[in-house]
Amino acid sequence: MAKMWAGRFKKEVDSKVNDFNSSISFDGRMYRHDILGSIAHATMLGKTGIIDPAESEKIIAGLTGILQDLESGALAMDMEAEDIHMFIEAELTRRLGDTGKRLHTARSRNDQVALDVRLYLRDEVKEISALVKTLAETLCGMAAEHTETIMPGYTHLQRAQPITFGHHLMAYANMLLRDLGRLSDAAGRMNENPLGSGALAGTTYPIDRELTTSLLSFDRPTQNSLDGVSDRDFCIELASAISIIMMHLSRFSEEIILWSSWEFKFIELDDAYATGSSIMPQKKNPDVAELCRGKAGRVLGDLVTLVSMMKSLPLAYNKDMQEDKEAIFDAVDTVKLCLSTFIPMLKTARVLKENMRAAAAKGFINATDCADYLVKKGMPFRDAYKITGALVGLCVDTGKTLETLPLSEYQKLSGLFDGDVYDAIKLETCAMTRSSLGGPAKESVERQISWMREQLKAY
Repeated sequence: MAKMWAGRFKKEVDSKVNDFNSSISFDGRMYRHDILGSIAHATMLGKTGIIDPAESEKIIAGLTGILQDLESGALAMDMEAEDIHMFIEAELTRRLGDTGKRLHTARSRNDQVALDVRLYLRDEVKEISALVKTLAETLCGMAAEHTETIMPGYTHLQRAQPITFGHHLMAYANMLLRDLGRLSDAAGRMNENPLGSGALAGTTYPIDRELTTSLLSFDRPTQNSLDGVSDRDFCIELASAISIIMMHLSRFSEEIILWSSWEFKFIELDDAYATGSSIMPQKKNPDVAELCRGKAGRVLGDLVTLVSMMKSLPLAYNKDMQEDKEAIFDAVDTVKLCLSTFIPMLKTARVLKENMRAAAAKGFINATDCADYLVKKGMPFRDAYKITGALVGLCVDTGKTLETLPLSEYQKLSGLFDGDVYDAIKLETCAMTRSSLGGPAKESVERQISWMREQLKAY
């Protein structure tokens, strides 16, 4: 295929340079957005009189036909083309002759590429947001079923205080709500129209940027032509938001991996979302969670690629920026794949309540409540803390727990202890009396679920 820009050159570009320069293998996915952007541009050219309105209509019809043929399979992409933009323009010229050559009037590939990427990512943000919202809604539904399922809460991966599984799940729901906010913010800043920026300095033609902005449902046109073609902040910001989503999925995956091990056995993954071993018949591996954890590093790498690519670029466009697409496309593809697999894995997992309760019964996770018992009877917290620590030490030495330690041993350390201490340190009491805002008590978690569901309506 002859190069659109070949007039300046006296010899053909080396075939290896062609391969090195080509991007259609990855930017071909933007064919629909390129065509829609070109239809808006052709509409504007006709309405402003920059080209004859009749030719504008022919171009629009030609582009519409190319889109239909690509989507039906009647037209295959020419993988020898330099990029999707050149392929579509060449196909349009093949069909319409000189009329097709008028499409690129008052436009550069620089603002065309910037436009296509924004249009493409704008659609992808909607899909990612829908998946994140579905996961958050799934967590709310599961949490509602487990507002009384006692489990140990951890700090430093050591058993710390009794909570409920519903409370634990809602922590992740809150992370996802912030993720939705970040995606929404990124989408808002992304939704600016760079078309009309030209190569870098705008154009001498009487274009109407407000018209193309309206036709393409952007909020506003970009305000500086240099920035319009050289900005990739929107890619970096989206990659950052996706990286945080993947970090959250990775944290959750790590817990699922732990919980499904024999050492914890808090959950059992459905057979459809686990794999076996080639030589160990007893194995049931949490591969989905492990892959999500591993792919988080891959997406972080995509973010680093984008930031590193842009950090030293002078204004305006540089060919380095072609590297934006593979990185951001990979981040988008990866987070969608992980979310769409993680959601059903979580939904189908079996929660082993008895094992969670048994784990919570060990490790003295009601020690804080024992200290609080004394505080509520008038003892300063630090004194209560010291006495409770001594009780735990005694239990360790004698093989007892706070629940099985005789009352006489309690009373040796403080006369404030009475028979009601056993009810105060019961795991269910410990969890269900923590009714402060955000706490694990049943009514508190139910409030969290209700609040979360209300917040999710905004997305």
